[in-house]
Amino acid sequence: MANFSQDNPEPSVSPGGTPSRDASSGMVETREEFVERALAEYESPLVGYAYGFVHDLERARDIVQDTFIRLCQQDVAKVKDGLKTWLFTVCRNRALDVLRKESRVSPLDDDLLKRRATEAPSPDDSLDQSERIASVMRYLDRLTENQKTVILMKFRDGLSYQEISEATGLTSGNIGFLIHAGLKRLRELLPSELLEP
Repeated sequence: MANFSQDNPEPSVSPGGTPSRDASSGMVETREEFVERALAEYESPLVGYAYGFVHDLERARDIVQDTFIRLCQQDVAKVKDGLKTWLFTVCRNRALDVLRKESRVSPLDDDLLKRRATEAPSPDDSLDQSERIASVMRYLDRLTENQKTVILMKFRDGLSYQEISEATGLTSGNIGFLIHAGLKRLRELLPSELLEP
């Protein structure tokens, strides 16, 4: 992710001459502080949101980086009040651009693109989902390395037992046992609020 320096202590000023203010404290906030605050709050949920479109973590991170680069180019006064919506909209549009450019969806499939966009979770749902995923991942780290690997390959990456077998060298029976034992252990570890749908 881009490194935003704090070298400029002056408040950012919109073309209309209005300094950007942090709504929570009323203090004047530099453009860099505004972007860093946005990064801290929204980077992780945006990566999860972009991943839902492109199904590749590195490409999702690139999309989010592009989103924040575009934020740096915006008039802070125009985006600060609707920041969350603006970020998720730009991220969604960038993800759809990436899909188009990579020919994942042909130009004739605009209906499919629109359907994907409407089926994508709302920003609030995406934020909640990202927080739940982060919590589950912390518990997943308590499993054995083999259990964690095959569970992620099956449920995060959507691979079949055969594909997991080819990637890991494990037999299908062994993979099934590891997934069963890992999920059982995970259910024991997870607090009840994370077990609810």
